[in-house]
Amino acid sequence: MTSFRRRLLPISLAALVAGSTLAPTLAAGPADGAASATGSYLAGRYAQHQDDWTAAARFTAQALAADPDDPALLRRSFLLRLGEGRIEAAIDYAKRLLDDQGEPQMALTLLAADALARGKLDDADGFAGRLPTDGLGRFLTPLTRAWLATARGKTDEALAALQPLSGVQGFEALYNLHAALILDLAGRNDEAAAHYARVTETDAPLRVVQIVGNFMMRTGRKDEARKLYRTFQGNNPDGLLVEPALDAMANAPSETRPVPDARSGLAEALFDLGSALNHENATEPALLFGRIALHLRGDLALAHLLIGDITASRDHHDEALAAYRQLEKDPLLGWTARMREADSLARMDRNDDAIAILKDLAAERPERTDAITRLGDLYRYTKRYAEAIPAYSTALERIGTPQERHWPLLYARAMCFEKTKQWAQAEADLQTALKLRPDEPSLLNFLGYSWIDRGEHLDKARAMVERAVELRPRDGYIVDSLGWALYTLGDYEAAVGKLERAVELKPGDPTINDHLGDAYWRAGRRNEARFQWTRALRNADDDTDKDAIQAKLDTGLPDRKAAAKQ
Repeated sequence: MTSFRRRLLPISLAALVAGSTLAPTLAAGPADGAASATGSYLAGRYAQHQDDWTAAARFTAQALAADPDDPALLRRSFLLRLGEGRIEAAIDYAKRLLDDQGEPQMALTLLAADALARGKLDDADGFAGRLPTDGLGRFLTPLTRAWLATARGKTDEALAALQPLSGVQGFEALYNLHAALILDLAGRNDEAAAHYARVTETDAPLRVVQIVGNFMMRTGRKDEARKLYRTFQGNNPDGLLVEPALDAMANAPSETRPVPDARSGLAEALFDLGSALNHENATEPALLFGRIALHLRGDLALAHLLIGDITASRDHHDEALAAYRQLEKDPLLGWTARMREADSLARMDRNDDAIAILKDLAAERPERTDAITRLGDLYRYTKRYAEAIPAYSTALERIGTPQERHWPLLYARAMCFEKTKQWAQAEADLQTALKLRPDEPSLLNFLGYSWIDRGEHLDKARAMVERAVELRPRDGYIVDSLGWALYTLGDYEAAVGKLERAVELKPGDPTINDHLGDAYWRAGRRNEARFQWTRALRNADDDTDKDAIQAKLDTGLPDRKAAAKQ
């Protein structure tokens, strides 16, 4: 689904937004003479910098109340209220913005959408007529005008309005999708089918499969629809959405259109733009387009998912949970929404709540592996290694014969076996994973380092770690493994060189600092050794043996003969 947005819109929309009226709005300063508003303004700027839009909106509104004619404060207040989803307040600000100089693109978009939602097409056309045709307007304006023409039943006029998109490289799929939707609504099925076919010529994402498959089912092409679904499933064997989504499509009433009218069509278009912007990390305008899309169509599941993902990425997990919970019973996206709800709960340290959701999901679909694997991951992240092992084992049982893509699952279970001092099982998982993925640096490093640390298979282990460094030369942990291998083999000077490089790559890691301290000591560089041990102790985490490091600071390492006897 999301890959579609990236494929449709390869041009840097984030760069276009930066050149539009939106970016300066977010960075504008207070007007001269607004001294009484300065404190609230600065508090609002700070809150927005901290990504707290609710507080930013409150402080900015206070500043605007003190200086109601300040255009910068007005624009900021509008964007913050829209970002919060407070649509009525945002509409009021948007109307006031039209009296300002220039044409505020996002305000015009919201007002055009709101007028369409209220059936006031003349007003909607008036707002759309003022939208710019440069920057982001190159894409927004044709889509908006096309769907407004569709609302009047003027199909040919809508297609003409949409036509500029067809000539922009990389935008052919977006053009064909919306042209097909418009023709579909007009009952011009043969023309719609031709445009839908162009959208599905390459690997189509889930949303396109849903729309085109629905069209095929409605127009008596059920065999073609099933073929489209099977092709999508074959191309996405591990997709979270695939199986429940295809089941929902197959069982949905064929007369139910995913995009039933012009209002929904414009919502779809705004979501398309918002999703594309989100993929380019332009999350603020993406959020705004998502909010307007939901104002047009409150049941647009993809827009709820987009808003949930954006707010979750910004650690606003209460907002993310509210968005995801809108989708819990959605036949197409409910599974994914509940998975992401569990992720947000875990990020909020509500691990028991997250675990409960994942257990329910794993039990509901015993043939799937995603929820049970995520459950194992959550146990592992919270250092509940003994509980993670059976979760991973269940996932592997469900898989049957593992394929190359399943190596991370074996790797994760091996980590848990190692943490619970079950080395034989960990070793077996790593060796199985390496058969599936022989040149995977993480696997080579884990097994090679473990053998070195245990004093086993040293020559083979060294070769494995050297290969891992060759494959990933800037990974401090892997370079540390090679340095530790050289140390264990008694090549202290060479070990110092590698471990110094590892510290450069990961300067704050206590284990790497500790290893370098040991190598310095054996190389006769005692002061430098104590400096590194001190750093290791200062940066120590829960996995660090602080007593052992302190003992080395107190007495140094035993001489080599004594060490060899230990």
